[in-house]
Amino acid sequence: MRVATNSYTSEMLDQYNSLLAQQDTLQSQASTGLAVQAPSDNPSAMETSLDDISQQAQQTQYSANISALQSRGDTIYSTLESLQTVVSTASGIATSVGNAITNGNSLGNYADQVNSLINQTISAANTKDPATGQYLFGGTAAGAAPYTTTTDANGDVTGVTYNGNSSVNQSAIGASQTLSVDIPGANTGGSGPRGLITDSQSGADLLNHLISLRNDLESGDTSTITGTDAANLQKDENNITYQVANNGVAQAQLTTAASAATSNAQNLGTMVTNASSANLVNTMVELNSAQTAYQAALESGSKIMQLSILNYLQ
Repeated sequence: MRVATNSYTSEMLDQYNSLLAQQDTLQSQASTGLAVQAPSDNPSAMETSLDDISQQAQQTQYSANISALQSRGDTIYSTLESLQTVVSTASGIATSVGNAITNGNSLGNYADQVNSLINQTISAANTKDPATGQYLFGGTAAGAAPYTTTTDANGDVTGVTYNGNSSVNQSAIGASQTLSVDIPGANTGGSGPRGLITDSQSGADLLNHLISLRNDLESGDTSTITGTDAANLQKDENNITYQVANNGVAQAQLTTAASAATSNAQNLGTMVTNASSANLVNTMVELNSAQTAYQAALESGSKIMQLSILNYLQ
């Protein structure tokens, strides 16, 4: 009788290797706490985990975009507040001229105040985002100052030029959700986002209206001041009020989106953990079983290999 010892030895070694590999896998799971460490461990679970990780990275980017927009929106709001003060002061001057008897000196003083308001408005319109160094009110042309001026021999502003455009950048704040807090300095196209200083939809043209008010004060044209100038400034005031309200709406949307992004990221993190984590109690039970099986296989293999041909013949 012939015994196929080579075949048996090969099968025995395959069994040893299989049991040893099982032990290694379970020991790795027990030490790392991860049931899935490579695609071969569980292809379906790995695919799900990678997809969740990708979505988690998206949520992190949404949060970063939201934070940047909130900071930018805060800076814009501060500028809007300063412009509210400017237009309110200018309207008050126009109203004062209409409600009181004024002389040349008082009109001249008012003109000086309006000159100061013009300079404040230009400075506000050329505000930069402290986080990026880009100009806030040039539309998408944010690399250069939106407004340049023409001055007379006294240094008084006689004209302004808008160098930006009427477009605004959008940022992703959620799945299929974008938002912009930007305001173009001027929009004369009749559609799209309202312009901050000049807007054909609302009739606003703050800088030119201030220049006209100053000129009318210097010339003593009180009827134009109380009629045309006051009415124009009211349009400017309404436009700034609209911009303030619009900024508030955007900030509320950002607060909601920030909460959603944080919640989604946390949920995805939990899903990733659950998909890849090992159940340590089950893992330790399986590891003990695998170690017992491996030891038993070693012992039985050792005994069998000690049998001689005579044992089989008997």
